[in-house]
Amino acid sequence: MKFTIKHEIKNRMRIHLPMKRMSFREADTLDYYLKGIDGITGVKVYERTADAVVAFECDRAHVIGALRSFSFDAVQVPERVFECSGRELSAQYYDKLVTSVILHYGKRLIIPFDLRRIWVLLKTVKYVWRGLKTLKNRQLQVELLDAAAITAAVCTKDYNTASSVMFLLKIGDILEKWTHKRSVDDLARRMSLNIDKVWVVTDDGEILKESSAVECGDSVVVRMGNMIPFDGEVAGGEAMVNQASMTGESAAVRKCAGSSVFAGTVVEEGELTVRVTQTGGCGRFDKIVKMIEETEKLKSSLESKAERLADRLVPYTLLASGLTWAFSRNITKAVSVLMVDYSCALKMAMPISVLSAIKEASGYDITVKGGKFLEAVAGADTIVLDKTGTLTKACPTVVKTVSFCDETEDELLRQAACLEEHFPHSVARAVVDAAFSKGLLHEELHTSVEYIVAHGIVSGIEGERAVIGSYHFVFEDECAVIPEGKEELFKTLPDEYSHLYFAKNGKLAAVILIEDPMREEARTVVEELKKLGLEHIVMMTGDSERTAKKTAAQAGITEYHAEVLPEEKAGYIERAKAEGHKVIMVGDGINDSPALSASDAGIAISEGAEIARQIADITISSSDLRSLVTLRRISTLLMKRIRFNYRTIVMFNTALIALGVAGLLPPAPLAMLHNGSTVTLGLLSMTDLLKE
Repeated sequence: MKFTIKHEIKNRMRIHLPMKRMSFREADTLDYYLKGIDGITGVKVYERTADAVVAFECDRAHVIGALRSFSFDAVQVPERVFECSGRELSAQYYDKLVTSVILHYGKRLIIPFDLRRIWVLLKTVKYVWRGLKTLKNRQLQVELLDAAAITAAVCTKDYNTASSVMFLLKIGDILEKWTHKRSVDDLARRMSLNIDKVWVVTDDGEILKESSAVECGDSVVVRMGNMIPFDGEVAGGEAMVNQASMTGESAAVRKCAGSSVFAGTVVEEGELTVRVTQTGGCGRFDKIVKMIEETEKLKSSLESKAERLADRLVPYTLLASGLTWAFSRNITKAVSVLMVDYSCALKMAMPISVLSAIKEASGYDITVKGGKFLEAVAGADTIVLDKTGTLTKACPTVVKTVSFCDETEDELLRQAACLEEHFPHSVARAVVDAAFSKGLLHEELHTSVEYIVAHGIVSGIEGERAVIGSYHFVFEDECAVIPEGKEELFKTLPDEYSHLYFAKNGKLAAVILIEDPMREEARTVVEELKKLGLEHIVMMTGDSERTAKKTAAQAGITEYHAEVLPEEKAGYIERAKAEGHKVIMVGDGINDSPALSASDAGIAISEGAEIARQIADITISSSDLRSLVTLRRISTLLMKRIRFNYRTIVMFNTALIALGVAGLLPPAPLAMLHNGSTVTLGLLSMTDLLKE
């Protein structure tokens, strides 16, 4: 691709493509391509000027070479990138804003006063109608104040004031909608599908296939804890499906043959074979946006309180305006009171603060489903941490397979991987990766598999009943025994590793030793969370007492609970809440789902099970546990910002009303100051909290 460098400083350059402007699709293509280049840390593409700003940490020649190799036709961009892009939305609102400003001031220069007066009268009808509609709904809202103020200005023949008020209201409305829509869309993009591979049913059995290669009519298998990747119809199986991402309902819904299922919903229990009817995973994007906009989860209690107060103040503002006119007989002073209200600022600044905080969190790979949960994180005094995949690294590894039968270690590992590959857990992935690294490829050896939450897997391998899982599951629930003569080998298994037990036909066949090292940052994170006001930090795990004690000591955690079941984790959280504590739960597995649901704010690790991420209120990056510290800081600063906005709005607008009643400011300047302060506060609420 040909291009010119317009400006360059160290590790940053602005380039220009040889065209007048790019289409939205072309701009998204270039943005997608550049962000995929190693060493490029930031990209901003401007479709209007055909420019791009590139920040990089690699060699300059590497960036130049990548740009020269670029071609719009050669880059394969997933369709979801275009569907979920906010570029066109921003351009639409920018055009609306610029057009409104040009038309308002252009009319004053070109159109005679008499014609402008007629135009003002016609526009007044629209605002009056909007105000009257609130009465029709038996509500007194800010639209009624706007209508009264504009009508009063027109009745006193102050057409310039009426025009200015309507212009400022329009600008404020555009900015509010733009900010809200952009923030909601950013959140929706984070919640959209991102499934790379699925199990597809073929004549030769199940095969793992790229989701982009799946076509309508194909059948995919979705097991417990996994997300349904496409809209479709159930061709076989029966399951309970969590549809909260689509409908907002918390209770799982039973699905069987003939039922319709939707992309993005999660199988809580059971197994389904889904015949695909729509392959466009991001086709649900608009549905997500609608769900986010309608759900009360977006509102923190402080935000809801401010909005309720805003509506309650409208009648008092009308009363104050009436009393001002009754005592002063000065219509200008009465209109001045109507020019200023608390509702507009409260209803604009509060949601923008929350949505901006959610967007800022997403920049740190933290996905928050609503302001309610940021408030819960800010107010929490207790945090419960899962061990495996949370305090320990999300990628445990197999150290050794110890055979307890006449089969080789590699053969036993191959069989274990065959069972584990169907289920979303970090330990299961470790087994599958270990087999793959040794080249232990396999056909589907087993019959249908059953996953028992927090315990293990049951299946059949070549006619033998096979179980794999925890000590409690294999030896106590399944009553497996150690083969004769192997007792000493079992006793000498090293304590520093986690043990995964594999038994066939009631006899222990192998123990897989799993190394699950502590995250380097875990102890530092625990200390920082304590400094940020989390008084009770608790570790809960289904692992053995020995392993739990060691991990807790390494992380600097004094309270821990070992060998707990999913319902016991949830029970602990319920008891803590009953005692008056506000509790955060952090986990990554299917077994953490009940506790995530029971907590005030459930936080899932991004590489964990789909059901955990679906049920959780917040998702953080698996790469660094410091995201918890970042989340706590953003939440705390958000609550401070909301309280500051509240106080500022009340004090500033009260001062404006006093100036209007005293006759020190006429309606037009009051309207400008009021709307200007509202927009300014809205813009300030969009700034990053951690950069203040």
